[in-house]
Amino acid sequence: MKSAVETLSPTRVKLTVEVPFDELKPSMDAAYRKIGQQVRIKGFRPGKVPPRILDQYVGRAAVLEEAVNEALPRLYGEAVRENNVEVLGHPEIEVTNFADGDQLAFTAEVDVRPEIELPDYAGLEVVVDAAEPTDERVDQQLESLRERFATLKSVERPAQTGDYVSIDLAASVGGEPVEDATANNLSYEVGSDSLVQGLDDAIVGLSVGESKEFATQLRSGDHGGETAQATVTVRTVKEKDVPALDDDFAQTASEFDTLNELRADVRSRLERVAKLQQGVQARDRVLEVLLDKVELPMPEHVLSDEIGYRKQSMDQQLQAVGMTKEQYAEYEDKTVEALDQEIEDGARQAIKAQFVLDAIARKEELAVSEAELTDTILRRAQQSGMRADQYAQQVVNSGQLGALMAEVMRGKALALVLENAKIRDTSGNEIDLDALTEQFAEPAAEADGDPAADTGGDDEDAPAL
Repeated sequence: MKSAVETLSPTRVKLTVEVPFDELKPSMDAAYRKIGQQVRIKGFRPGKVPPRILDQYVGRAAVLEEAVNEALPRLYGEAVRENNVEVLGHPEIEVTNFADGDQLAFTAEVDVRPEIELPDYAGLEVVVDAAEPTDERVDQQLESLRERFATLKSVERPAQTGDYVSIDLAASVGGEPVEDATANNLSYEVGSDSLVQGLDDAIVGLSVGESKEFATQLRSGDHGGETAQATVTVRTVKEKDVPALDDDFAQTASEFDTLNELRADVRSRLERVAKLQQGVQARDRVLEVLLDKVELPMPEHVLSDEIGYRKQSMDQQLQAVGMTKEQYAEYEDKTVEALDQEIEDGARQAIKAQFVLDAIARKEELAVSEAELTDTILRRAQQSGMRADQYAQQVVNSGQLGALMAEVMRGKALALVLENAKIRDTSGNEIDLDALTEQFAEPAAEADGDPAADTGGDDEDAPAL
């Protein structure tokens, strides 16, 4: 076999391969065996039909076609290895010459990993948010906690924004009822705009027992996007009664005796959450700074595949909740074109990050140990609710073990860059990520972004630094 490689662009090559006919004998033999197992010829057992009989029965051309189909993946792989080509994605193969007894010639165009000139990634400077919570943020958390302890009481007045009402709702399109827009005794917060459009305006001003008709555009379901006639009837009106922010409230809502003690605890929790977020911000912003320093040609076929995958994933998620992309764009106050651009930008950045981190891993001669791979499998299995052995088997059977190892390797490369970065907060304070990691190594207070959620518990794991 002879092969050569031609560079079409910084991210794409064309392999030209020529194979003498006698080197195709293993593939011809395999083709005869496969076809022989599939056909039934009187006087011969399956798999025992002589080649000359198969040539007469199915035709020599069918055997040659099967042989080429069997040979091409193997020959392509040999050509890739022979020319030291680091391919990405699937090739576009074209057979340029083949005849019985003659050589096989084909070309394969495929994307390749671009050459990367790595910048100096030691000492990258990034800025993260300060961890010191403001008084306003503390007050917001206390207000959130008050809301959790609020009670509802019935009122004898028309409904207004912020009230909680019980309603009957019905809608029809063209005179036909819409089942997924019909409900009785439905609890609803006026002003939440969580059901059909125009419902909040219709409810405001209605007293118990009163009804109102209004036109609405349905957001989802079989009639999503269509205009419907809807009727809402108010059954009950209740308002929220929020407790006073005092020592009595502190004793009811927490383990503390005074409001000052509760406020100090909330401030401490907010600071812990902020420090966790500093680690996450540092990781993300170090990667952003690193990628901004790299000019990288993008393999268009790889990019196209990634964009297609992301768009398909979004469509499936929207379909699962009965929403179109147009409706989602309206909900996000964006255009469909803007959503598509975000998907493309995200795909470009993700591919670029993979290339750059892979290059750093190679330069630093990083490797993935068995312990690191096992730890990753254990964490992924826990997240997916599977047993570790089941998850590991699934990864192996789906051929994703290499991809998983690559993810771990990229994580190590990013951790190395992060370890050597210079990180300060917006107040100019230097952030010691090693100290931050140690601080959150042991179970501590709640750190899910809402310190007022409860008065005890464990932190989530610190970010992987």
